Amino acid sequence: MIAAGVAAFIVRAGLVLLFLPFSALDKLLGFDHAVRQAQQLVKPRPVAAGMILAGLAVEIICSLGVISGLADRACAFVIAGYCALTAALYKQFWRQGDLWTDPGGQGRALFWDFLKNLSLGAGFLLIVVGLDGAGLAAFLAHPFASTHPYGARP
Repeated sequence: MIAAGVAAFIVRAGLVLLFLPFSALDKLLGFDHAVRQAQQLVKPRPVAAGMILAGLAVEIICSLGVISGLADRACAFVIAGYCALTAALYKQFWRQGDLWTDPGGQGRALFWDFLKNLSLGAGFLLIVVGLDGAGLAAFLAHPFASTHPYGARP
């Protein structure tokens, strides 16, 4: 039972590692740079700053939920959506025009990053639905309930 809990913690920590601490810390330490990057999508600085703050909140709060097991399905669902949204907004490989013509081009690099974002999101969806899909009904019935990943059940 202890080994299963340790394994669950390691897997969950690995899933959120990109967001907490690294991406969240990058946003905090380089906030102006992150806002300028967001301004490539939306020009008004306050809107771009709001986007970065919303992303920061998702990365911190939802990562802690996934790690702790508190409302972990809901948190994983939000992060999965965040992965898909950031892929669509920031990894627009189709706009580069060189996906099939230049193996070293920007389109190809963005394509792989796009797929990585979607794959990471799919990993979070495994927390939502479970390995056998049976967790989907539990998520839909009680979206903020814990999966009790470390064995402590009420």
